Amino acid sequence: MNLIIDIGNTAVKIAVFKEGTLLFSSRGKVANLEEIINEIFQEYPQISQGIIASVGKLPLNVVNWLKNKINIIILNNETKLPFKNQYKTPKTLGVDRIGLISAAVEEYPNKHVLIIDAGSCITYDFVTNNAEYLGGAISPGVRMRYKAINTFTAGLPLLETKIPQHFVGNSTENSIQSGIVYGVLNEIDGFVKEYQNKYSDLTVILTGGDANFLSKQLKSSIFANSNFLLQGLNYILRFNLIE
Repeated sequence: MNLIIDIGNTAVKIAVFKEGTLLFSSRGKVANLEEIINEIFQEYPQISQGIIASVGKLPLNVVNWLKNKINIIILNNETKLPFKNQYKTPKTLGVDRIGLISAAVEEYPNKHVLIIDAGSCITYDFVTNNAEYLGGAISPGVRMRYKAINTFTAGLPLLETKIPQHFVGNSTENSIQSGIVYGVLNEIDGFVKEYQNKYSDLTVILTGGDANFLSKQLKSSIFANSNFLLQGLNYILRFNLIE
């Protein structure tokens, strides 16, 4: 069995896979990582290998403790990957994006895939039907836009994320909601159309914390998958074990 650990700045996602099948997934705080893993080992004592992808601060004490229990891969730019990386600056490509690209290669072989990760930032990653990663785009995420409007102006409030009542905002609050939410939706639809103009057989995946909020309102035909990154990390682990 495989232990998959995705460490963010404050939160961590953990999953258990048996080959390519997801058996368990959970979300918790990085500070409680060792405790969470201990409970998982009690439930799944057959775990023998794992992978860690971290965009936050990697807790070395937990890593060293894990290395004494199972075989562990720490995902970085030197890890063998199941795709050809054509990014001009491969050392700066985030491990979260690497995981998503890998999931696309496994889940949709021989297809052009655009992966949209709607999290703190919105990332767009494109992989060809020959498993070549060409790059993509990065823009501010939904919550980042709310915070920016509040932080960089003198009088605009910090609002909760909310579906606008109407495209035309008839108050300051409604105008902010409309500007941010419809701005993100039109951005995503615009990116999808640009890729579709060049790649007519495009498959689009939407994942990340805001995926469910956005997917119901998008005009484009997409597949929402909240576990896509975990699947990709598991595929990288299996790929390295096979290789």
